[in-house]
Amino acid sequence: MRILGIDPGLAIVGWGVIEAVRGRFYPVAYGAIRTPANTEVSSRLSLIYDDMQRIFDKYKPDALAIEELFFNTNQTTAIAVAEARGVILLSAQQRGIPIAEYTPLQVKQAVVGYGRAEKKQVIAMVTSLLSLPSPPKPDDTADAIAIALCHGQSAGSLLSKFYK
Repeated sequence: MRILGIDPGLAIVGWGVIEAVRGRFYPVAYGAIRTPANTEVSSRLSLIYDDMQRIFDKYKPDALAIEELFFNTNQTTAIAVAEARGVILLSAQQRGIPIAEYTPLQVKQAVVGYGRAEKKQVIAMVTSLLSLPSPPKPDDTADAIAIALCHGQSAGSLLSKFYK
């Protein structure tokens, strides 16, 4: 099963594609969609949509795992990120790709084993679990891979349907 993990944002959308084979995970590709500052939000959303289409076309994920939004301070930032997240969800829905959503706590618990883990612990575990030569950059990319790993571990019963 090929899983695309997404850490949504307006300036940077982290993404990571992993392959889940019989309970083991392998990196396929990862990176970040970056949109230029001082550009209209609508243009930035269009760039995110276009890049998501390219990722779907190239890597053909079987599932999309995305982080749920959690904001407690800047409402303006929260709205922009929510808009970007909406574009990502729409693009996956249009392709018929199943969507799973996870909280940061769930992702940290699945990857590190501790729901209050620090970002550097998540990055270290992502690097270790996938035997990556170096930590993924930027941090949003590492977060996206962690989200994909969380889905791979959480969807064990779903994976068993594919590999009997």
